Amino acid sequence: MADTDQDKGKSDSYRVAVNDKPKAKSSPKKSKKDDLEDLKKELVLDDHFISWDELLSRHPGANITTERAAQILERDGLNELTPPKTTPEWIKFAKQLFGGFQTLLWIGSILCFFSFTTEYIMNDEPPLKDNLWLGIVLAGVVIITGIFSYYQEAKSSKIMEGFKNMIPPYATVIREGKKDQILASKLVVGDIVEVKGGDRIPADLRVIDSKSLKVDNSSLTGESEPQSRGNQPTNENPLETRNIMFFSTNAVEGTAVGFVFRTGDNTVMGRIANLASGLDVGSTPIKKEIDHFIHIITGVAVFLGVSFFALSFFLGYKLLESIVFLIGIIVANVPEGLLATVTVCLTLTAKSMAAKNCLVKNLEAVETLGSTSTICSDKTGTLTQNRMTVSHMWFDDQIHDADTTEDQTGESFDKKSPSWVSLSRIAALCNRATFKPNQDDVAILRRDCTGDASESALLKCVELSVGNVEQMRADHVKVCEIPFNSTNKYQLSIHEFENNDKDSDLLLVMKGAPERCLEKCSTILMNGKERPMDDNNKEAFNKAYLELGGLGERVLGFCHLALPRNEFPKNFEFNADDVNFPLDGFCFVGLMSMIDPPRSAVPDAVAKCRSAGIKVIMVTGDHPITAKAIAKSVGIISEGNETVEDIAARLNISVKDVNPRDANACVIHGSELKTKSKEDLRDILKNHAEIVFARTSPQQKLIIVEGCQAAGAIVAVTGDGVNDSPALKKADIGVAMGQAGSDVSKQAADMILLDDNFASIVTGVEEGRLIFDNLKKSIAYTLTSNIPEISPFLMFIVLNIPLPLGTVTILCIDLGTDLWPAVSLAYEPAESDIMKRMPRDPINDKLVNQRLISVSYGQIGMMQAAAGFFAYFIILSENGFMPGYLINLREAWDDRNQNSLKDSFGQEWTYEQRKILEFTCHTAFFASIVIVQWADLIICKTRRNSLFQQGIFSNKVLCSGLVFETCLACFMSYCPGLDNGLRMFPLHFTWWFPALPFSIAIWVYDECRRYLLRRYPGGWVERETYY
Repeated sequence: MADTDQDKGKSDSYRVAVNDKPKAKSSPKKSKKDDLEDLKKELVLDDHFISWDELLSRHPGANITTERAAQILERDGLNELTPPKTTPEWIKFAKQLFGGFQTLLWIGSILCFFSFTTEYIMNDEPPLKDNLWLGIVLAGVVIITGIFSYYQEAKSSKIMEGFKNMIPPYATVIREGKKDQILASKLVVGDIVEVKGGDRIPADLRVIDSKSLKVDNSSLTGESEPQSRGNQPTNENPLETRNIMFFSTNAVEGTAVGFVFRTGDNTVMGRIANLASGLDVGSTPIKKEIDHFIHIITGVAVFLGVSFFALSFFLGYKLLESIVFLIGIIVANVPEGLLATVTVCLTLTAKSMAAKNCLVKNLEAVETLGSTSTICSDKTGTLTQNRMTVSHMWFDDQIHDADTTEDQTGESFDKKSPSWVSLSRIAALCNRATFKPNQDDVAILRRDCTGDASESALLKCVELSVGNVEQMRADHVKVCEIPFNSTNKYQLSIHEFENNDKDSDLLLVMKGAPERCLEKCSTILMNGKERPMDDNNKEAFNKAYLELGGLGERVLGFCHLALPRNEFPKNFEFNADDVNFPLDGFCFVGLMSMIDPPRSAVPDAVAKCRSAGIKVIMVTGDHPITAKAIAKSVGIISEGNETVEDIAARLNISVKDVNPRDANACVIHGSELKTKSKEDLRDILKNHAEIVFARTSPQQKLIIVEGCQAAGAIVAVTGDGVNDSPALKKADIGVAMGQAGSDVSKQAADMILLDDNFASIVTGVEEGRLIFDNLKKSIAYTLTSNIPEISPFLMFIVLNIPLPLGTVTILCIDLGTDLWPAVSLAYEPAESDIMKRMPRDPINDKLVNQRLISVSYGQIGMMQAAAGFFAYFIILSENGFMPGYLINLREAWDDRNQNSLKDSFGQEWTYEQRKILEFTCHTAFFASIVIVQWADLIICKTRRNSLFQQGIFSNKVLCSGLVFETCLACFMSYCPGLDNGLRMFPLHFTWWFPALPFSIAIWVYDECRRYLLRRYPGGWVERETYY
């Protein structure tokens, strides 16, 4: 027999995530990428299937000495998980200081210091400190934003810490025939370990002997039902076999002795840990969009800066003057407040989502969820309630629906039926589950229980339907019990129960596998009366059993027997080991089936996802029948859509004869997925709209996510178990469960659902889409003012006129008046079609696209620049300098030694008087930009709807932003002392008005543009201007 087992193990071993070789230091030539690819593979494991002789020859041990254990420990290392290498914090900080716009601003700052130092050295008189202060401000902006960004990024992944918390501190080991407690980290391959209920498994163990041991593998496989363990291999798949206990899973009840054959990183869980922590996570979609935006603006800034630096040389300007032009172009092009705007927008949305039970760990993940086109959802606890619940009963030859709603508002059945009274009695008495104390105020379905999931479900069902199970048990004292075991497949108990009709004082009750219960019965209970069991009853039983099993439910049979008083008096001594009571001739009472039912809000959430163009895929470790049943009940598989199995059953043909393309839905088993190539997987994802993956391993979940991403999807993954952590980490956004989720899954995820409800994801999708829309609006608003900021320097060089707008004044706009209004757009409510659009195309639908640049720069920006120059020329004209006279006046204007410069009317102006007039023009140009930005802010509220549809006053924060920027502009203009620091001078009241007509024109122009968008959808205006 051992040889047969051995041959089986070699011929068709199941591939799973463990090595066959002892842990050793990886080759220095092997790259991190190779290691990760190795971890993704499902390598051969047959330690559970080979004979004990071969296992011991492969892993010499069993009763090893302390000295030998020390040698193995030296060879393999400690039984613990190796933390991944991390990037030093100073490198992370340096990246924040010298990336993106920061490099441009550093260049601008250095040029400012260079310009000031050169002027200071070359001139006898002390130079103006404008360049010094500008250099300090630019450096300050870089450092502050760098610190801010570093703080956000510092919330680095702590996945390994979560795995470390799963490792038990001590283990009971047998060495040299002696039992001892040692640190679990000192366990070695070949050790013999004792495990009991409540322990955490300290390594991968092959069972030597088991006494009713059950383990909770839910963190590894996703199954909520505890699994019994024995010393015989029952399946080639190590995750399914009963003779392996996995590192870090929990023993629920019973005792066992096991042989250590894997430790530390080499365990199944160790490989998952290394895979999850070692995965390289790509940039989030919003980061890619901002990087794309930075590249555009940097390109524009460098091109314009270098071009005009060269042009100024060509036109005969001095080096210092050319450097001033370069600084001005850089400062005008870079939106210094962008990072703050984006971060505040994301933070506000994250707070809004937290109020809706979505806790965001990574701010950038807020927008990612809105970009999601595929959701790979775990089943247990996400789509379902994560508690086994009685869903159906079969008695009196009829299937009855149990109420599985969370608030018990569903339909019910006749609870006074004699058959139901008997069935509920057996369910209550033949049951070891109890409610934990001090939960009287907790709803029955939400109470915690001691005992396995199925018995807890039966307890809650009877407590809800009949009431006070504890009192029922007290009235019917248990006098004998045979616990459930995998050989008998039933549980039996005998209770005091006076029944004069049956001349009995004792009632034997049994529950277990339906077919085992049925074969022990000779009668059946119908409408409260016993009848002989006939073929019709058996056929009805089989039909009900198949129907409930086909729904993916766990079915239990229930029967009882009144023990005759003359053979079994009240004081009869029963013996459960040497059975001295009947084990057949029972009366079959009925069936009860259980399932982890779907959450009530999930079907509607799935429907909303579908209408928003989001594909929902179920990826679970549970059984395919159960997964399919839940998928159909929540709408992941739509009504009327068939799998190949459904088509084969309908046409009464073999599954092999069905063309897979004919099926719109499919259910893929993990063992089937194992044999498929990447191309096959891509074909499945492309050609099936509704997909369920069942019995998947952690590596397969990761491969599914990578397959979706390779097809161009932005993928969100939901999960709660350790087995989900690699997929959560690899996904564009990982969503963990806050209540049922493991620490590892929470640390791998970007977002946590505090209520474990899939429906909360739909809220997140809407918020994510809204933030992308609002960021687009905010950037459109911010960029528009770049043209009136750049154009003064261009005119300054080309027309050789006095500078219309200073660099410090530009910073007053970017970091002052524009900041609150830009942030206020984050509060803008959603437009009406936000959840009816398809997910955005990450390739073509950019945050900043050609159309946005065209509208911001080429249309609105030009109108704003015209407003600024209009105010500039009016002020100079009123002071004697007519527009034509200003051309080629710059050299004389900026000459310190020229104190008798004549204007158009012959009046003489000193250098100081001219500079005061120039700075007044700067202030007027600044005020004009503020006034035209009023209109720009209002038109940015909506991209398609009319302002009258969206509501002009719908965003109170935006209204306050208008007031803020106006008040700040007045403060900067009229506050005493600011003429020294900011070079801002008081304006005459009438100088505020020249820009007002331009502001009105901007509003009218954009309202007409949006009218044409709505009037002619898909037309030229939409193609060229809808951003």
